[in-house]
Amino acid sequence: MKKEREWIETLEDEDLAFIKNFVLASGSLKEIAEIYGVTYPTVRLRLDRLIQKIKISSENKEEPYITLIKKMALDDRIGDEEAKILIQEYKKEKKGEK
Repeated sequence: MKKEREWIETLEDEDLAFIKNFVLASGSLKEIAEIYGVTYPTVRLRLDRLIQKIKISSENKEEPYITLIKKMALDDRIGDEEAKILIQEYKKEKKGEK
């Protein structure tokens, strides 16, 4: 059962607040947009990114470093191209170790 909850432990407080508001709004993106004072497309993008974060966290196949890089790209802390380069270089080094 603990593995079922591991993804939630990787989310930031802001993400958890969004999920709470989403549930309380019965999944209405229009209502969420009003709560946050943003447009519907902005809320849709936020939800899509949150879904990606959850998917990444749920994939236990990947290395923690790769998961971190993907999450940083989703949070716009690094660009997509930089993330790809970091992941490719990491994978090259891992192959060289073996």
